[in-house]
This record gives sequence, C-alpha cells and structure tokens, in this order.
Amino acid sequence: MIIDTLNNATTYQSLHPGFKTAFDYLRATDLNSLETGIIEVAEGVKIIVAEGEARSAEAALKTFECHNKNIDIQLLIGGVETMGWKPRKDCSNVQGDGYSDENDILFFEEEADTFFTLHPMQFVIFYPEDVHAPMIGEGLIKKLVVKVAI
Repeated sequence: MIIDTLNNATTYQSLHPGFKTAFDYLRATDLNSLETGIIEVAEGVKIIVAEGEARSAEAALKTFECHNKNIDIQLLIGGVETMGWKPRKDCSNVQGDGYSDENDILFFEEEADTFFTLHPMQFVIFYPEDVHAPMIGEGLIKKLVVKVAI
C-alpha cells in the first residue's frame, strides 16, 4: 500500500507500466467535472468515478475487499474518506462464495489492522495483498478508483 498526494504521483510511475498512463490522465483532467461512471483510459487502465454517502467502519468492514487481477489507485476528489486496511496474508475468514473472477473481488470478514484518512487530491494504491474497506466517514464522498490491470 502507498499513500501520497497527486502532486507526488510521478514518484510511483515506474512501479507499473499502467501507472504513468493513469497519473498522466489524472493530472491532465478536470477531476471535479467528471460524472459518475466508467472511463476507459487505455488498455488495462480504467477509471470508475464514484460518488456516495460515507458509511460506518462497521458497515465498510462487511465488504473488506481485495483483488487479484487489478491494482487500485483510489484518489479522493471531495469529502474526507477513512479506509481500513489489513495485509491479505493475515486474512483467513473468506466471506460468501470466495473469489469472483468476473468481478475480480474477494471479500473477508475481518477486523482492520489500521485505519487512515484521505483528503482531496490524496490517493492510496492497493495491491492484491492489500485488503481494504473504503468509504468510511460522514457525508458525501467523491472519488476515482483507477483499475490498473496486472
């Protein structure tokens, strides 16, 4: 997991070929004007523009998630968002039917090891080994979830 601001994004571009594409798009776009939906940026890089009411930590941990095929870059646009995190290697209580290949998601029933808070123009990068619970807080949250194919 990496947490930083969009101003420092170039620091991470060499970590994955799709990161430069993603961060170039984010820096060149009026992010506040984006409407909810999916934007196909390039092969292997898409952005989900999401807006919704924040939820309690208890509710968010019911969808404590990770992915196998994508790295998430979650960039906060509006509001204040807290997220829970735990290393996947420490998670054993798989929720439901297990991994969904179609949706590239696996849910766990676990407690977070730590919580952190993002403010506008801050991002977090979640790798497959990062189990995360987003959208914790109060009020409206607007964010981008960049899916970078592995």
